[in-house]
Amino acid sequence: MVDLLSKFDPLIEERETLLGKGVRDPFSLVMEEVKSPTVAICNGQETILLGTYNYMGMTFDPDVIDAGKDALENFGSGTTGSRVLNGTYRGHRDCEDALKEFYNMDHAMVYSTGYQANLGTISALAGKGDYIILDIDSHASIYDGCSMGNAEIVAFRHNDVEALEKRLKRLPEEAGKLVVLEGVYSMLGDVAPLKEMVAVCKKYGAMTLVDEAHSMGFVGENGRGVCEEAGVIDDVDFIIGTFSKSVGTVGGFCVSNHPKFEILRLVSRPYIFTASLPPSVVATATTSIRKLMHAGNKRAHLWENSKTLHKGLQDLGFTLGTDTPQSAIIAVVLEDLTKGAMLWQALLENGLYVNLARPPATPKGMTLLRCSLCAEHTAEQVQQILGMFEAAGKQVGVI
Repeated sequence: MVDLLSKFDPLIEERETLLGKGVRDPFSLVMEEVKSPTVAICNGQETILLGTYNYMGMTFDPDVIDAGKDALENFGSGTTGSRVLNGTYRGHRDCEDALKEFYNMDHAMVYSTGYQANLGTISALAGKGDYIILDIDSHASIYDGCSMGNAEIVAFRHNDVEALEKRLKRLPEEAGKLVVLEGVYSMLGDVAPLKEMVAVCKKYGAMTLVDEAHSMGFVGENGRGVCEEAGVIDDVDFIIGTFSKSVGTVGGFCVSNHPKFEILRLVSRPYIFTASLPPSVVATATTSIRKLMHAGNKRAHLWENSKTLHKGLQDLGFTLGTDTPQSAIIAVVLEDLTKGAMLWQALLENGLYVNLARPPATPKGMTLLRCSLCAEHTAEQVQQILGMFEAAGKQVGVI
């Protein structure tokens, strides 16, 4: 009998080697209590959170919590059905209306997760005989959406406008073409040159889809993401996003001005064959989205946090993923997984949680400690974080 799990033996060995060196398993952390968007109890110790995607700190917003409680009492705990059957409640329509207002677009479609939003939209748009042109560092959900739709996948070098144009130039003029980009790339926190890339897409007759998961809420004057910041929000065909980051709950969405957009509700399999979000979840999302429309002060504070932490870590001698702060994500680059895991553990023991990211999720085989800032981090907490990095970095021998 062939052991179907034997393909994972190298990963099992790598994990056992780390544990044998006395490093705690970085991928099995349990948060025993969450006190606020920036503080939790981990391993019995009060810990600053610098590894969540709670960019705008909406998880404990009183209005958001009250909306969830009210929906739970009035509509129950779940829908027990998909959106195309009994799973569309008033709250789901309200949530889609809030998204249309937030983005100033004609259409919005809510999925049960951000992953499914990419999976369902991309696979429905591009099928056999079509081409999907994507950044080689694209998220796993984007690659899986490509595979599910059986389109021809053409990858280009990360954030390289010239490489994108070369790929498009070689494709048949009459073929269907979808270029998939991200506003902020989640591992290094770097931003795509969307203005130039969208112009190239237009030149070669390709439709564009931009995943704004890590930029919605805080990038752009109104928090609409890198598309807004770059001035191309009216030129892209589809924007994908998630509720599990700046919105502070769970779910995903696609917004668009395309006149035929609504047909996706009948052809997008992850939308059709998945139970819809619980009423309490869409209620929290709707309330959060509407509040994010007027969150200019929080956006400004988050940018200050990002600049302060980036400069502070650079000054301490850490190697960072970007030369300048480009988003709420700041990646500390380590020489290997062992060093990364040791620094991760030292920080956790000092009361700071960050994400340890490793290949194949990371670009170019990097090991990263990925810091995700929150608008609710105080200036004092950011200084405290820098002190923890300095102590742990010296303890492990990284700086």
